Amino acid sequence: MSGSPHVIRGSVSLPEAELMWRFSRSSGPGGQHVNTSDSQVELRFDLAKTEALPPVWKERALERLGSRLVGGVVTVRASEHRSQWRNRETALVRMASLLAEATAPPPRPRRATKIPRGINERRLRQKKQRAETKRGRNGRDWS
Repeated sequence: MSGSPHVIRGSVSLPEAELMWRFSRSSGPGGQHVNTSDSQVELRFDLAKTEALPPVWKERALERLGSRLVGGVVTVRASEHRSQWRNRETALVRMASLLAEATAPPPRPRRATKIPRGINERRLRQKKQRAETKRGRNGRDWS
């Protein structure tokens, strides 16, 4: 496969030794050869037992991916390509981005800001002006 490790974030990457691969017949695109080649790839990663992730990240990922986990294992499938090699690459990239998203720190809470007084006054002034314009349009005074 590609020699470069798939980085999750920073210096943390997917450990090759902890990845479990399974290959099966793909229902995706193919030709004459497709019915005999195992091109669908299933990549499994034991999130509950891994030591590759920092403890804080691991906790965060277990919490966020709770619905996707089966016995602490996260699974990703790829069968878009005809070649097994390309499907393996796709599965690796998917797994890395899934873990990157799941281990990302929560967004900073929004700080409520006060609307400046000048802006509020200008809005009210414009509102009054618009009301005057519209009031001047009714035809009661025409005779």
